[in-house]
Amino acid sequence: MKLRCAVIEDFQSVATTVVDWSPVTDEVEVVTFTEHLATEDEAAAALADFDLVVTLRERVPFPAELFARLPRLRLLVASGMRNSVIDLDAARRHDVVVCGTASSSTPPVELTWALLLGLARGIVPEAQALRTGGPWQSTLGADLHGRTLGLLGLGKIGGRVARVGLAFGMDVLAWSQNLTEERAHEAGAARAASKEELLASSDFVSVHLALGERTRGLIGAAELALMRPTAYLVNTSRAALVDTDALLAALDAGVIAGAATDVFDIEPLPAGHPVRTAPGLLATPHLGYVSRANYATYYGQAVEDIRAFLDGQPVRRLG
Repeated sequence: MKLRCAVIEDFQSVATTVVDWSPVTDEVEVVTFTEHLATEDEAAAALADFDLVVTLRERVPFPAELFARLPRLRLLVASGMRNSVIDLDAARRHDVVVCGTASSSTPPVELTWALLLGLARGIVPEAQALRTGGPWQSTLGADLHGRTLGLLGLGKIGGRVARVGLAFGMDVLAWSQNLTEERAHEAGAARAASKEELLASSDFVSVHLALGERTRGLIGAAELALMRPTAYLVNTSRAALVDTDALLAALDAGVIAGAATDVFDIEPLPAGHPVRTAPGLLATPHLGYVSRANYATYYGQAVEDIRAFLDGQPVRRLG
């Protein structure tokens, strides 16, 4: 009898078509789920009859309680090599092997600039007006050349965002808790700045930090108040880095000119959520990692992880 593998969060129905699953299908039945498993009860019910699960990013938590409710589960494959919502200790206690995959930083870098440019040039309202017979030219675009780009975080993604900013002729400032002047210069930033100085002097602020206790709620009402009324905020990193209520209030009051986000406290975002109708907010449904090449990596290496597990030699183990 074949083992059963659930591939969850396959919203675009592409998991089994972007790569070849034939290395495992003689021994594994693959079933995809296109709807979000929103609660632990839903996940436990949907996955009860599966031996293997492939999960996408960090949208479905796997706490100890869920592992206890999935006695058949033996392998959990997560996209990426870090996952904050999987209880790795509980997985070990329940004899579940957890493996990861590679993940490219290119898609989130590119999306960051898509959002930043979309904000700066009013792409969405102008395109909508053109399609619906609205006014011909209703926005006045913000220039990038000669403006200041402030980066909160200058790691692998932030550093690549910095280089694109330089290509646009922007001045780049950067801040993180351990950033040195030398590292800032190496990444192309004009200099390392304090967080307060960066927020107060930047025309565009982009967030590229890992989520942790020191960074949770990093941008709240006080920080937004430091920004210029003509400035824009972009977050393609983690939703909890920015206080959503404070951001919505700042947009409503015109404290900043606009914002863009690709990440949310609740995903998928519920219908009727205030983020969906907030003024001056350009929001996309967590597309940062969603590209054909990245999916080919995720699912291609998921197949490799499953094959290695079946052969008794798991690879890319987490924890």
